[in-house]
Amino acid sequence: MKKIFFTLLLTTLLSAVFAQDPNFSQFFASPLTLNPALTGKYDGLFRVAGNYRNQWPTINNAFITKTVSADFHLLNNNLPDIDRWGFGVLAISDQNGNGALTTNQFSLSTAYHKGLDENGYHQIGVGFQGSYTDKRLDITKLDFEDELTSLGFTGTTSEIFPQNGLKVKYFDMNAGFLYNGSTNGYNNFYLGASMYHINRPKETFQGGQFYLNSRTTIQGGGRIPFGQYNAIHFSANYSSQANANNLMFGGAYAMNLNYDDENPTTIYLGTWARFNNVSDAIIPYIGLEFGDFQLGSSYDVNISSLKPASNLKGGVEISLIYIKKPVNKELKKLNCPKF
Repeated sequence: MKKIFFTLLLTTLLSAVFAQDPNFSQFFASPLTLNPALTGKYDGLFRVAGNYRNQWPTINNAFITKTVSADFHLLNNNLPDIDRWGFGVLAISDQNGNGALTTNQFSLSTAYHKGLDENGYHQIGVGFQGSYTDKRLDITKLDFEDELTSLGFTGTTSEIFPQNGLKVKYFDMNAGFLYNGSTNGYNNFYLGASMYHINRPKETFQGGQFYLNSRTTIQGGGRIPFGQYNAIHFSANYSSQANANNLMFGGAYAMNLNYDDENPTTIYLGTWARFNNVSDAIIPYIGLEFGDFQLGSSYDVNISSLKPASNLKGGVEISLIYIKKPVNKELKKLNCPKF
């Protein structure tokens, strides 16, 4: 296939920059894309999470990513009260290059969290995730080299494509490990690692032997109480895929507005930073927790070499998490990571 001008080139470049897989600045608010071992890792009856990201909108809507997930616990009455078995579902829709490349993915995940002490302060968890991926390339949204004339892209391409379009489908396997702990029941800390594309599925539109590279991630973070009601949260995530590396770290101050530990109304103010092979960004974050909901908003301020094209506009991201709290203490409260 000849060179595809601009759109496909941009899509390929950006995919390489972001290690081929979608990335969230609020990685801590997208548990089932961060680590399969986070399935069922929360205090409550069930959890629903949604994420929306529009990255570099000034560069032809380079990335638009949306996810929705739900996870819950299984066999609570048959397990020790310091153990949890989680099951979850995840759907991802990712559009690159103004919709030229579309990826839809559906995943099922499960994880078991084993308590290590009688209070449940320390747990280890192992999770697995299976995914089905459907990728489609819309050639009507691409410009080709032989379409370029003195009047612009007004010619007709001589490229020949399959009648059923360019698409690829495959099954994927992911796995992860997580440890979380506390020294007193008030603070908490966690450390995890995960691997994606363990089976290295074949991914190509035009034949050949291209196999998707495995991606390894390491994440960690914690919560340190600050005074009687407030706290400082911090987290970091490192991922590596082929020759692409991505590092994010930062933190937020959580201020309890109603001075209630059981049903807090909390505002989060913080900043994260991202560094990778060719770009980086500063990411201000504001969040609000009320009732069973936690809402987060962030904005990437691009400070990389792409500043002339992006005009410092890296992208907006919104997250929403709903955790149904137990009624009448149906479950023993564990010291789960607080994101």
